[in-house]
Amino acid sequence: QPDTPNNFSCQTQDMRTVTCTWNKGGDTYLYGQKIFLSFPTSSPHTFFDRFSPKLVPCTVRCSEQCSCSWDRGKQRIWNITVTVENPLGKKTATDIFDVTERIYPAAPFQLWEESTDTKITLNWKHQNQGIELFCQAEVLQPDGKVELHNTSDTHLNYPSITLSGLQPHTEYTARVRCGAARHFWRWGEWSKARTVRTKEATPSGKLDIWREITPVLGGRNVTLFWKQAPDFRANGRSISYEVTWKKVEDDSKAESISFSSGYNSTRFSFDNHAYRISVKANNGVNYSLPSVLIIPRATGNNRIIFKVSGSELKEEQVNGTDDGIFISWEPRHQYDGYIIDWCNFPMLQPCDLQWEKFGPNTSSALINSAAFVPGVRYKFHIYGSVANRAFLLEKKTGYLRELPPLLDPIVEKVKLTFNAVTLSWDSYPTNESQPGFVRGYHVYVSPIEENCSLKGSQKHVLPDDSVLCKYTIENPEEKRYTVQNLLSNKKYELAVKAYTGGGETPIADFIYIDTPFNSNMLYLLVLLVIVPSLVAAICGLKMNW
Repeated sequence: QPDTPNNFSCQTQDMRTVTCTWNKGGDTYLYGQKIFLSFPTSSPHTFFDRFSPKLVPCTVRCSEQCSCSWDRGKQRIWNITVTVENPLGKKTATDIFDVTERIYPAAPFQLWEESTDTKITLNWKHQNQGIELFCQAEVLQPDGKVELHNTSDTHLNYPSITLSGLQPHTEYTARVRCGAARHFWRWGEWSKARTVRTKEATPSGKLDIWREITPVLGGRNVTLFWKQAPDFRANGRSISYEVTWKKVEDDSKAESISFSSGYNSTRFSFDNHAYRISVKANNGVNYSLPSVLIIPRATGNNRIIFKVSGSELKEEQVNGTDDGIFISWEPRHQYDGYIIDWCNFPMLQPCDLQWEKFGPNTSSALINSAAFVPGVRYKFHIYGSVANRAFLLEKKTGYLRELPPLLDPIVEKVKLTFNAVTLSWDSYPTNESQPGFVRGYHVYVSPIEENCSLKGSQKHVLPDDSVLCKYTIENPEEKRYTVQNLLSNKKYELAVKAYTGGGETPIADFIYIDTPFNSNMLYLLVLLVIVPSLVAAICGLKMNW
């Protein structure tokens, strides 16, 4: 038997033509009174108007969905039944409706717009003349989000909708659909989408600026950097930057220079006076609010005054994670914010200086960058800021991930006795050239052809199951060690390895030594054997005499 017609309903777009639709049922594999296997075929359909017992003059068309349309004439109320039958039976579905309550408006067309910097008014035409419509606009935001805006008035001849609260100089994509205002049944079809750009306006927000100060003879070299802060919007087609500077202490005239959008830094050669620098963005409509930075004066010995105290700050080691390098600092109530700067490429010049700013209630941050790689030491400076001035508070240094040392210490001196050997590697570096913080050293000792059992050492088993004695030096600046309790006249193999938080590399090379014969044993032999023998011989000769 055929399937029952599902989702059967009727509607009109123009109050003249009625269209009924329903889902096409599954194939019955029947044609007429015959039963056979074949490709699917459509079932016969007939329409009946029960108020007027006659066939509705329409032609059924089916693809994924079936439909049938006819001219309604002057009749408003309809009771329509669709019948689907084959030789095994028939199924029906009925829809009773008022045409005036089944309006499905056609899609709006010929959209055009009027725009300001924050508003867009969409206008359109529609085919449903004489029908009051309630319309809705769908707006695609630049971030991919979709917003819906409904009209507050019904439209007859001049439909429009105003979209407000938009960003200047930004593209929006909108489309419109409508529904009947008096008897809303369902939304009509969407219009074609239209992309509209709002007009330009004054830049909003401020630029984020920072500096790098290098003392030189007679003054300082100051490199000024700027970037667009998260809350900054250019609001224009093109952007340029104006940098202005003047001395703080006197009323000298300010100087300025402009840069195109491709620039994000400039360098000044200042004397030892304090300077005020401001940066503004210009988009051709107007300037943004200025971002201001005070370069402090230098002392008589040309050292810049930006530290909290006169003492030199020590670098504190910090640890990295898979997500970045964690930095924390002691908060101070007198500052209105904090700045952390670092170099993305510390071994290069320029080093690609980066910075991040934080509010007064923040005392830690996870610093991450796509440029961070394992085995490179990064240095971080933490500043407190107040009244456009920055003061260095703390220094941090760390790795995204520590790696084992690339090179082994080179043993430069070997001092050997019959029961001890002293090794030294004074020139081994522990600075930022290492792929990790050097935590200390391991000295490995083993006599040839024997298992090691030296006192004061730890047993260390190599991958080939051979055993070494391991001594640990936990001070990276202690580059000398004496291995004691050796046996005289023996062969030993030794190795010195540096280790970091990333471990150490496998032992590849050994140093071979031969401990000398113990001369004290010879002296003892003389005292205990030769001297008594000589005394006995003399005594024997005397007795014989």
